[in-house]
Amino acid sequence: MRASTVRDMARSLLEPILEPILHPSQWRIRALCGSIVMGHPLFYWLWTEWFPQPYESLWQRLLMSALGAALLVSPRFTMPPPSRLAVLAITAVFWVTLPLYFTWMYFCNGRNAVWFATLASMFLIYYHVTDWRVATAGIGGGLAVGWLLFVAFGPNIASLPWTESATHWVVFGFCWYMGIMLGLSASNLRREQIKQALGTMGIMAHELRTPLATMALVGDAVRNEAQDAPPEVSARMERLAGRLHSLVRNMNRQIDMQITNAQLMHLPLQKDRVSAAVLVRNAVTNFPYRNDRERDSVQVLVKQDFEFNTSEVLFTQVIDNLVKNALRSLAAMPEPARPGDLHLEVDVTDRRHGSICVIDRGKGMPDEVRSRVFQPFVSSDRGTGHGLGLAFCQRVVFDARGTIRVDSVPGKGARFTIELPLAHVPPLSLSPPERATS
Repeated sequence: MRASTVRDMARSLLEPILEPILHPSQWRIRALCGSIVMGHPLFYWLWTEWFPQPYESLWQRLLMSALGAALLVSPRFTMPPPSRLAVLAITAVFWVTLPLYFTWMYFCNGRNAVWFATLASMFLIYYHVTDWRVATAGIGGGLAVGWLLFVAFGPNIASLPWTESATHWVVFGFCWYMGIMLGLSASNLRREQIKQALGTMGIMAHELRTPLATMALVGDAVRNEAQDAPPEVSARMERLAGRLHSLVRNMNRQIDMQITNAQLMHLPLQKDRVSAAVLVRNAVTNFPYRNDRERDSVQVLVKQDFEFNTSEVLFTQVIDNLVKNALRSLAAMPEPARPGDLHLEVDVTDRRHGSICVIDRGKGMPDEVRSRVFQPFVSSDRGTGHGLGLAFCQRVVFDARGTIRVDSVPGKGARFTIELPLAHVPPLSLSPPERATS
């Protein structure tokens, strides 16, 4: 087997390709956190009042509930798409409240039948709560740390006979194995479904080039006929040919955008060091506007330029997608767009990060759309959008180790903020940096 094939297989298996895109919904996170908050006091009551168990601790149960409540009440942890800090916090809370705590309670209760069944159930629950790769490592770590905590701080409990203990671990091993298999198969199924849908969209985009090529030939024919026509007719025919060629160029640009969007699961690894200001200006200048009014409505404000590492081609596509969506939102407003209704800002937010903001005064989006807008096949414009553009944007931004978020109020526009790590962190300076505006 070729080395490149082995690398591709390993990457598809070990790299969580879909998680930045198919991130947990806001409702899912809240439901899981609510279960943690209510579940621990409930089971404390059950295991002390109705079906007493050898070991229970109210302060431990309240601590587990507090961890869930911390995620539930803080909007930064449930705001879609989740930041890297939110992902780490959510992962840590579920690890502590599931494999670590359940292992601790299993040993503290003398590995009795109740906690044997509870810990076995936890294996399968944990694989549904989080990604299968995280669950596999988390269960191993939770078993080890939970046992070490029991050895160091747990109550003095008589050990089980060897045969019964071995039976427990055979069942745990089976649950662990089935969790891995089910998680892996579910992940592969989601990946294949998206790959098929994206492949179909890419083929359709390619097929559109055939009628466009015919339109270009018609434009050439009209231009040739204009040479033998009377001057006034020739001028009109030249304008018609020019409009046809302009339409073909713009449509080919849109097709290129859609084909790139359809490849969001297979992005190239090459990265360049690019200037945010240069990239944004070039993207705005070369964007295929439908008319001069659209072009005039876009303004670029560079407060302070910065450099970051990314694929210049792909990140240009990110700006194109955001500009396209903003112009579509402006076109849905009752009044025509005015200069400044869409503006892009480039700035340095701190010593380590810069930001690119795309701000429009369009129709905005409702909360139910805003909370899911970065997921594949979720569009803020169901009439014309396919819902891949923003999923593509999020993937490219994440590959650049950045974050993207949206703030929007219906009827008052939207603001997309991309925050990126600087390619070079400047040294501390006693004087403020110069700020250029264009």
